[in-house]
Amino acid sequence: MTRPANRSIDYGNLMHRAMRGLIQQVLTRVAAEGLPGKHHFFITFDTMHPDVEIADWLSDRYPGEMTIVIQHWFDNLTVTDEGFSVTLNFGDSPEPLYIPFDAIRTFVDPSVEFGLRFENQDDDEEDADEEAPMQEMAEPEDDDEAPKKGAAQVVSLDSFRKS
Repeated sequence: MTRPANRSIDYGNLMHRAMRGLIQQVLTRVAAEGLPGKHHFFITFDTMHPDVEIADWLSDRYPGEMTIVIQHWFDNLTVTDEGFSVTLNFGDSPEPLYIPFDAIRTFVDPSVEFGLRFENQDDDEEDADEEAPMQEMAEPEDDDEAPKKGAAQVVSLDSFRKS
């Protein structure tokens, strides 16, 4: 069987798929069993992704990117192969959200210093080595719980992607 010479293995996309699968497994377990111990998640996602479903006032307030916290209060966590839905409390107002895995930019569990960062293909090369900035939390539970610079090891997968 002859294969074209210009074909190559796209390790970057394979890694992204594997890491999104890891997030899916973690959230599926949390949906079934609840959050174990002190685990909690900061999930930053692209609010402009075409399949994201959030209230208009949230997309107006967070144009482009939003970070949610899954920790003390969350409800209706449902995980599919494409993404997850969850209801979070915003100022005593429960809001349902749907976030496709492809919209996730960072996933951090500060309780065990674990983090993943997904790079966009159109991000600048010089931005690839920078740590993902954590912007205003959409559901701040406790100021002491906010991620601190260097608190989690964020894995940038862009270094595996072929230009």
